[in-house]
Amino acid sequence: MFPIMLAAVSAVAFGTADFSGGKASRRADPVAVTVVSQVLSVPLLLLLVLVVPGTPTAADLAWGLGAGVAGAAGVMLLYRALAAGMMAVVAPVTAITAAVVPIVAGLLTARWPGTLALCGAGLAVLAIALVSLGEGGARGAVSTRLIGLALTAGALFGVFFALLGQAGPAAGMWPVLALRLSSIAFGVALAVTTGVRLRIGPRVLGWAAAAGLLDSAANALYLAAAARGHLSVVAAIAALYPASTVLLALAVDRERLRPVQLAGLGFAAGALVLASV
Repeated sequence: MFPIMLAAVSAVAFGTADFSGGKASRRADPVAVTVVSQVLSVPLLLLLVLVVPGTPTAADLAWGLGAGVAGAAGVMLLYRALAAGMMAVVAPVTAITAAVVPIVAGLLTARWPGTLALCGAGLAVLAIALVSLGEGGARGAVSTRLIGLALTAGALFGVFFALLGQAGPAAGMWPVLALRLSSIAFGVALAVTTGVRLRIGPRVLGWAAAAGLLDSAANALYLAAAARGHLSVVAAIAALYPASTVLLALAVDRERLRPVQLAGLGFAAGALVLASV
């Protein structure tokens, strides 16, 4: 039960971080927001490494480095989608693929995930179709491009969950620090390649700082949960992160959903629950 609680708290932190990053990305480039937010979170990770000591192996650090690249790419795509579309729609779509990817990975490694989990994957497809039926208009419309961005971001998050979950319990918080260093390096390299300036205004800095700190805290909680529980279950619970994103979007931004989209969100929740059973 303790790993499930850790995963649930990490989901709340992930979702709140996504909301903060999405708000920042509406005023600044998502690549700049991602890199700056992650740089601001490094002191917290250094503190966690000291508070939760460990003896990582080379493999533990390698899993963290790989997870960092996948996570950074996913975050950048998600922030871009959140800035362009409705958070209450985009976030659940990413969560569906983030939860289903570990199931597919289990099938490829000959580990049967169970009938309920496979039903959850099928229900996820229906949820994506319903939640994509947006109204016309700039902020209400959900284009095919946005859905594609959200699905790709979710797939990368699924890879992130799977890779980070491979780190051993004796590694402490070192894999999380490794993933943050690789994600920052990836973001800086992308910014140099694309010509993005890694500067954001003071109005955006607060949102970026909140996104970075919450994301790093969520990573640490997820690592602790994955080290103590079954990966497929822990990853599916952590993938419930859109709940807090949606609630914040509805409360702060006053976003409104069509009834068919609300039904889609309900199916999305059902898909995540079935995938975690």
